Amino acid sequence: MENASKALIIAGAILLAILLISLGIMIFAQAQDTVSNNSMTDADRQSFNNRFLKYEGKQKGTVVKALLNEVIASNADANNSDRQVKINSKNATSTEKAGEGGIDIKTSELYNVTMKYSTGTSGTGRINDITITKATNN
Repeated sequence: MENASKALIIAGAILLAILLISLGIMIFAQAQDTVSNNSMTDADRQSFNNRFLKYEGKQKGTVVKALLNEVIASNADANNSDRQVKINSKNATSTEKAGEGGIDIKTSELYNVTMKYSTGTSGTGRINDITITKATNN
């Protein structure tokens, strides 16, 4: 009878050890998913991109200035610290003190606004680069 009770105690200890190991693996896997899932969900990405997509295409200078203000506000938001949007200017008058990145936008001019999307593991498909070029008079 003594051998049977020892066998039951050993079997219980083994089952308890297996349960604890399984629980540890499950917690580790959930923590790993949380750490590796630092990118945006599809809904977050779409919401983020929609803030800027309305400015894409040929726009008046006043609309481009509104876009620059939107980018400044987005980049200043603490929730977007890892989602900075960069502004590039080609053929636009550039000065050291005017506007975002030294871009001087004239309200009477027309500008082409194009968006570039990020690739890679952190935030694929998110707008991360906006190029503003002065539109030709065609």
